[in-house]
This record gives sequence, structure tokens and C-alpha cells, in this order.
Amino acid sequence: MTEAVGAEAAARDPEAVSTFVERFAAQLVEAGMARMPSRVFAALLASDTGTLTSAELGEQLKISPAAVSGAVRYLAQVHMVSREREPGSRRERYRVHSDQWYEALTSREAVIKRWEDALREGVTSLGADTPAGRRLAETLDFFEFIERDLAAMMERWRAYRDEKYAC
Repeated sequence: MTEAVGAEAAARDPEAVSTFVERFAAQLVEAGMARMPSRVFAALLASDTGTLTSAELGEQLKISPAAVSGAVRYLAQVHMVSREREPGSRRERYRVHSDQWYEALTSREAVIKRWEDALREGVTSLGADTPAGRRLAETLDFFEFIERDLAAMMERWRAYRDEKYAC
């Protein structure tokens, strides 16, 4: 860590960091994410290194090791954090990467495909001319629309990110 980054982190107001973490976590909760994973993700996002141990997360967020474990398990399943072993230790560090957001979004493509398959089956089962069948067909069209544009959008994002954040 450079001295400037270290000095900046040391000068940071812990109360302001905590306030950010809780406010951002609340926004994630409003969007449908569970509370503990939201808090853990926000804490990792707000750390300069992007990594924290279970003990550090527990201390910062004032939560139990079991709460940290459950939150990290969920976040790892949805590709928002990764686990890393500290060399020579049994202790794990949890990391959020700068590309976690779009990787998590693009990993949803498989989920969207399964939803599309289920919706197609539903349209057939309910009948395309029934109100419920039409509603399912419209939902299916929405997911197909999103899926078509997702790959191109992610390529545009990567090019933009590489240009803007290249060192």
C-alpha cells in the first residue's frame, strides 16, 4: 500500500464509512438482496483492499461469525465475492473484485434461460390466448429481449471500463 493511500485510509472517518455501508446495504435490501449479504458486500466494497477476514467483517459490522459465514456463502454463490486462503493459514479472506458487478449480472444469464424455458412451458400449459398465458408470454418476451442485449451491453461496458480506468 502506498503512503498516500495508507494516509487517506487512516484519515477516513470510521463513522462515515459505517454510515455509507449501512445506507448502501439498505439500498441493496430494497432491491431484494437479504440484509446480511448486503451489509457484508457493502463493507467489502468500502474497504481499500477489497478484502476482509471473517473476524474483520464481524468486528466492523458487529455480527456473529455464523452471520458472516451465511452472508459470504450467499455472495459466493451469486459470484459477488470470492474466498481466498491466507498462505500458511486456515483463515480465509473474502474479496470483492472490481468486475464483480458485471460478472454477477452476466452469470444470471443461465438463470434467465431457465426462466424462459419455464415460461414457455407455462404459456403452452395455460394457453396463449388466455389472460394468464398472455401475461406469461409478455414476461417471456421481456426476458428474451434482455438476454439479446445483455452480451452486447457487457462488451460495451468492458471497452468503456478499459478506456476509463486504464493505468
